[in-house]
Amino acid sequence: MRIGIPKETYAGEKRVATTPEVATKLIKLGYSVAIEQGAGAGADLSDEAYQAVGVEILPDAASLWASADIVLKVRGPAAEGPNEVALLREGGTLASFLWPAQNPALLEGLAARKGTVLAMDSVPRISRAQKADALSSMANIAGYRAIIEAAQNFGRFFTGQVTAAGKVPPAKVFIIGAGVAGLAAIGAANGLGAIVRATDTRPEVGDQIKSLGAEFVPVEYVEEGTGVGGYAKVMSEGYLRAQGEMIAKQCKEVDVVVTTALIPGKPAPRLITAEMVASMQPGSVIVDLAAEQGGNCELTVPGQVVERHGVRIVGYTDLPSRMARQSSQLYATNLLRLLEEMTPGKDGQLVVNMDDEMIRGATVIKDGAITWPPPPPTLSAAPKAAPKAAAAPVEPPKPKLSAATKSLLVLGIGGLALAWLGSVAPPAFMAHLMVFVLACFVGYMVIWNVTPALHTPLMSVTNAISSIIAIGAILQISAPGALMTLLGGAALILTTINMTGGFWVTQRMLRMFRRSE
Repeated sequence: MRIGIPKETYAGEKRVATTPEVATKLIKLGYSVAIEQGAGAGADLSDEAYQAVGVEILPDAASLWASADIVLKVRGPAAEGPNEVALLREGGTLASFLWPAQNPALLEGLAARKGTVLAMDSVPRISRAQKADALSSMANIAGYRAIIEAAQNFGRFFTGQVTAAGKVPPAKVFIIGAGVAGLAAIGAANGLGAIVRATDTRPEVGDQIKSLGAEFVPVEYVEEGTGVGGYAKVMSEGYLRAQGEMIAKQCKEVDVVVTTALIPGKPAPRLITAEMVASMQPGSVIVDLAAEQGGNCELTVPGQVVERHGVRIVGYTDLPSRMARQSSQLYATNLLRLLEEMTPGKDGQLVVNMDDEMIRGATVIKDGAITWPPPPPTLSAAPKAAPKAAAAPVEPPKPKLSAATKSLLVLGIGGLALAWLGSVAPPAFMAHLMVFVLACFVGYMVIWNVTPALHTPLMSVTNAISSIIAIGAILQISAPGALMTLLGGAALILTTINMTGGFWVTQRMLRMFRRSE
């Protein structure tokens, strides 16, 4: 079968659905690949680079659509201007972002072509489908780019500095929503040195926020916000009021706000009102990643940067396209992984297996029949409880000694043992035994009452110092009797190893904290 890659017609779209590197792997799957002339130019990919790996270059969109069995695109087919819906071969296959919930008319038009359509935005968010999850790939880039755009429009450093000319405080960044885009934004902002705060309706995301070095700002309202497929759900009125109060407070304190809140199939929730914007410091920045779906900020203008109440509101809808080469590579890889699943024979023949949960979720039209929405993803069943065994006869519990009784018993036995030892041992031995016991007690208290983080360096130094035993061993070597000489020699060897190892470990620990030249 033949795969065709047309040039994107959406205004400002620079991405392309495959790259030369990925095209090589598509050819290894048994497909032939053709691309429209200049399709990769926006992503800095020349026609020559495609030709070098065996991709055919076609002069125009009409010839490409007419010859392709499978068309791979980034944006959904345009129904106006160059009518790409009409260009799709009858019975052909299309894979692209489609947003079927928001575009029912487009879905109907494609179904009339009697083909099969795969929506990359409908790939289910299950573990096995992560490799084809184009939404996450693009959200990752959008989150990173949002911070770059915020830094571009912000009039100060993100990081704090202390200079001869004065002290510059770090910027404060507040990120609403900690999905893929939000987490990418947290990482980028933290890397630039800003003080980062973030919130999310899903409480389990708090640990992820903290792991990236940001502060988790919870909503003071108890309600579970986890929805189906890893998305957040629509929250109650009470929760939304509490959330609004929290966001209003943060807007007054921070310099940059990044919003990422989206609910599949619905307009973006309005989280930042005009009053909140007016309360922000002049020169602050809002980056609205939900601008294409209506925006999380009431004053967002999709596709533009506007200034309201002294605050710049960035409403770009093409953030992934602003990093076109990287976006194209990731998106092309997502398409490749999906086609790998649909080409079981590696023979260039596409198989749409509707029993496969990943393929079924992405397929919105099958042979002209609309199959969207897909059934909800199945959850793994809980393991069956093991059958209960017959109850064993209950034995009466045996009486247990209390801790105080055990201590008195141990002290009593120890006292009797010492009394017996004192009656048979010479006085000099008892004096040495007392010193040994006291030394063990003092050593235990010195070492184990220290913070555990310091145990390794402290114990290495202590072991080295305690190797003074070597002096006693040297003295015992010259004592009369072969047994004492052997024991003294063995003690000397062991304490030498202990002393050398102690200093070696200490030096190794210290080198970890030294700045390399």
